[in-house]
Amino acid sequence: MSKKGYWSPYLAGGLSGVVAIASLWFSGKFLGASTTFVKSAGMIESIFAAETVAQMPYFMKNTPVIDWQWMFVIGIGIGAFLAALTGGTFSLESLPSMWRKNFGETPKKRALIAFGGGIIAMFGARLADGCPSGHGLAGASQLAVSGFVALFFFFIGGVISANLLYKGGGKR
Repeated sequence: MSKKGYWSPYLAGGLSGVVAIASLWFSGKFLGASTTFVKSAGMIESIFAAETVAQMPYFMKNTPVIDWQWMFVIGIGIGAFLAALTGGTFSLESLPSMWRKNFGETPKKRALIAFGGGIIAMFGARLADGCPSGHGLAGASQLAVSGFVALFFFFIGGVISANLLYKGGGKR
């Protein structure tokens, strides 16, 4: 832990590497998360139209079931909770002050911005056939040029997003 209560980025990065190795060792799969959301949508749609889902080419190849990747995403949430708890930074907030300051009090506006950001993120993940953890972490760990290119652009996107949120560029 650092003196502010946040986890050391070196420790967190090292642990991410251990998880990436363990994932490949035990499941034979590289890290990734975006397919989980698509599979979850397929599971929900199966409740209403199982025959339609069964005939979709994507779901013929990627069966919509709870699998290792689905559990990985659940683990991310649990891990984030435990990190905040052990780092002493956990707090329950209905609305973080940063969002209130940058995007106002109106829930409708904040919901539209969050939903729009989610659409853009998932469109990019599906267009790239994977998410940052899949392309960046798994790709770079294989020394793939595409993994390093992906990490570079994820970093640039993160810098832009952080500047919009933390420096008040989100005000409209």
